[in-house]
Amino acid sequence: MFEQSTAANDDVFMPQDWGLFVSVALIWGSSFLLIDIGLDAFPPGLITLLRVGSGALALWFLPGTPRARSARSARIAADDRGRVVLLSIIWVAVPFTFFPLAQGGINSSVTGLLNGATPIFVALVSAVLLRQRAQGALLAGIVVGFVGITLISLPSIGDGGSQARGVALVLAATVCYGFAINLAAPLQQRYGSLPLMARVLSLATVWTLPYGLWEVGDADWRIGPLVAVLFLGVVGTGLAFAIMGTLVGRVGSTR
Repeated sequence: MFEQSTAANDDVFMPQDWGLFVSVALIWGSSFLLIDIGLDAFPPGLITLLRVGSGALALWFLPGTPRARSARSARIAADDRGRVVLLSIIWVAVPFTFFPLAQGGINSSVTGLLNGATPIFVALVSAVLLRQRAQGALLAGIVVGFVGITLISLPSIGDGGSQARGVALVLAATVCYGFAINLAAPLQQRYGSLPLMARVLSLATVWTLPYGLWEVGDADWRIGPLVAVLFLGVVGTGLAFAIMGTLVGRVGSTR
């Protein structure tokens, strides 16, 4: 299921790599604030469904060249279909369900900081499953990050109750990311970011549909929170995942 891949750029970051990196950091840096705004009017399951569904629509209908539109409709090889289904579960459906639930116990800033554990779990999965170990400055950065995540987590865990549950949910989501990003790298290189992520988000919409519809009766359809959630879906999910998929394919999962 998991396989090694060779990064398109295994040397220093090029300007395009930095542009992708900064773009996705800025977009995802606001995601937890937008979830917090959405929670003022919508239950967690509905936020997840609206986010994932609008992100999928954005990628399928994103303007592009005829070549780009043709790539989005290209078929996924039979051997990779199971990987795409798994990716839709562990990169989108499960983490995106966990984050709004977590923010019922911890604030958006703590959630965003804890999400910084993602590179740690990506590196661990890469080392254990793919025998691709981080070295040098990259390894040092992961160690420093681990210390930081521990220091951020301890006060909330010590308080117990909903805060500890929130921390556990966020860390569980980042563990999913650790597996997902390693799974995504070779798939992105074979199919491209838009075709892959359009399918991943579409499948995730199906998986999150029951939970979202179950809670639809509890929603307060106010325009401000709705705009925040739809922006989170179109930009913070559709566009951001297309950017992240491209970056992972270019520079490798751990980097």
